[in-house]
Amino acid sequence: MTKSELILEIASEHPNLMLKYIEEIVSTVFDEIETTLARGDRVELRGFGAFFVKNRKARKGRNPRTGETVTVEEKYVPFFKTGKELRERINRQ
Repeated sequence: MTKSELILEIASEHPNLMLKYIEEIVSTVFDEIETTLARGDRVELRGFGAFFVKNRKARKGRNPRTGETVTVEEKYVPFFKTGKELRERINRQ
């Protein structure tokens, strides 16, 4: 599901809300998640899951085209771990 599909789904379930307000709400939620992760903090949505950042240390890699050894710099990568309720709901179906 894309962001625009999510907005349309919410709009269909809540016809009393204006589309521009739904777009603003969804964008605000995503922006807050991004901002929190950029600070290095964790975002936990009970029953859904948790977003967090992991550190990947620098390492030696290989260019698949040339076979040449390259240095891959240290980086931070966002991760998502599903919550128990979401995992159970997915496995029921």
